[in-house]
Amino acid sequence: MTDVAETSERKPRATPPSLPYLIKQVELAVRAELDDLVRPVGLTALQYTALTVLERHPDLTAAHLARHSFVTSQSMADMVTDLLDRGLIERHRDPADRRRLVIALTAEGQRLLDDLRPEAAALERRMLAPLSSAEAAQLRHSVELCRQALRRADTGAGDHA
Repeated sequence: MTDVAETSERKPRATPPSLPYLIKQVELAVRAELDDLVRPVGLTALQYTALTVLERHPDLTAAHLARHSFVTSQSMADMVTDLLDRGLIERHRDPADRRRLVIALTAEGQRLLDDLRPEAAALERRMLAPLSSAEAAQLRHSVELCRQALRRADTGAGDHA
């Protein structure tokens, strides 16, 4: 005969997964899908992310690009070398501070993003398919608020991305 306390310890709890866990699961699924999407053009999901960051925020330093792309400075240094070699990005002097080197997309990098845009949009549509337009907009807004709250808690400052 089994002790009741022993049985309940082995039975899984009926508590829902935490929100950070669910968000991480979505991130992992999106990253796997992005890897499949960009592999045929010789990119990784992280390289694609860096290119999209540069599209939204041109003329970033490598350190800022690393922060916005969620990678370490060392990983970004390797990534920048690869993307420079492929002609997808370029380095030039910052017009506002000539001592600083910044990174920007090249026309070839922009063309590649434009070519991938329909597939990336299809991935987002598939992810949001179970939601109404209003629910999708609310999800985007809520996730953005969570991101800003955590950024303020970490840096004591507002949003930079």
